[in-house]
Amino acid sequence: MRKVHKDARDALAGLLKDGMTIMAGGFGICGIPNLLIEAIRESGVKDLTCISNNAGIDGVGLGMLLETRQIRRMISSYVGENATFAKQYLAGELEIEFNPQGTLAERIRSGGAGIPAFYTKTGVGTAVAEGKPTAEFDGETYLMERTLFADLAVVHAYTGDHEGNLSYRKTARNFNPIMATAAKVTVAQVEHLVRPGEIDPDHIQTPGIFVKRIIACPPGYEKRIENRTVRKHDPSAAGPAIRPI
Repeated sequence: MRKVHKDARDALAGLLKDGMTIMAGGFGICGIPNLLIEAIRESGVKDLTCISNNAGIDGVGLGMLLETRQIRRMISSYVGENATFAKQYLAGELEIEFNPQGTLAERIRSGGAGIPAFYTKTGVGTAVAEGKPTAEFDGETYLMERTLFADLAVVHAYTGDHEGNLSYRKTARNFNPIMATAAKVTVAQVEHLVRPGEIDPDHIQTPGIFVKRIIACPPGYEKRIENRTVRKHDPSAAGPAIRPI
């Protein structure tokens, strides 16, 4: 089966429909599948439920789908960097299901492992626990969380091969690998597309069996930075230069 497609629009052809649930990988705007999200926006599909650690920022990542009001519901952990999200939520135009970050990660991982639910102490006695079953284990109260499984997962990897095997780099490894396992169909965009066998088997985090379609990012693909926190270089802070004897 041919997995490599010429672009994001071609890779998503026939997969999108109104009201579907989509997982989008990345952490902040690091490792987000921006090309695939752009294609989702261009398709005009609407009433989406999106599962992501965050909602991108204004005009970037899932922020693009918020601007076009294609998202009806978000299942997330942190959305504080998106003014459009806040405006729609406070106006009652967007549903939100907040999750502690570790709980969200485990809901996704468990969904990919075929586990329907699990118990955690996180959230007990808070608003997170409202309407959810609890149980006692060894004298402690635990909260039951249902796992997550999507119609479609869109992920970003550093390297991928024609068989769909994926390798991630640094922060992009946070949510992309588990989301790749937790959907009916996973579509990946990769920075470097190589032939089968060129990725060290020990470096494959997502086996190709999970990935149905893949695209290569074009040359010069821009990876945005959410917040630059660098300071101006102060030569005096380095101390005196050491001269060789």
